[in-house]
Amino acid sequence: MLEDRLLVWKFKRGSKEAFCRLYEKYRDDLLKLAISLLNEADLAEDVVHDVFESFIRNAGQFRLTGSLKGYLATCVVNRARNANRAHRRRQNPAPGLACTATANSIRPDRWIIFSDEFKRLNDALAQLPYDQRETVILRAQSGMKFRQIAKSQHVPIKTVQSRYRIGLDKLRSLLNSEATK
Repeated sequence: MLEDRLLVWKFKRGSKEAFCRLYEKYRDDLLKLAISLLNEADLAEDVVHDVFESFIRNAGQFRLTGSLKGYLATCVVNRARNANRAHRRRQNPAPGLACTATANSIRPDRWIIFSDEFKRLNDALAQLPYDQRETVILRAQSGMKFRQIAKSQHVPIKTVQSRYRIGLDKLRSLLNSEATK
């Protein structure tokens, strides 16, 4: 966290190297988060780049008051929500129909993200209702506290805890049933 504060301070004073370090430090985690929420690699990359572009544009007004990773993760979640809403408006898909990341959309430099285990987990996450999926991902993958998630989702902390517990139970059930096939 101290390193982040120093890098943000340097970046706000024009250091391109500081921004590059922040980008390299958080890009992969944010990309995993976006892919988990969107289940589409190209759109996830666009979301992450949009977040960093916005970070650059608004650097002058930015004040780091907590965790930079948490702030960036919240930005990714908000953009993913918007992208999901826009996609639903355009496509109006049948209930339960999830987008899947296809093998031909995977670039060689991102192969690690699409390991078999990640793909299985991502497919199971895609079957959860969005609120539960977002809560599980923010807590388990991004390490956000329930209080932060509740604030981000504008719901009581008990609702977040319930979404997390129910989401994990559904994931266990989905992954266990897949393992027995």
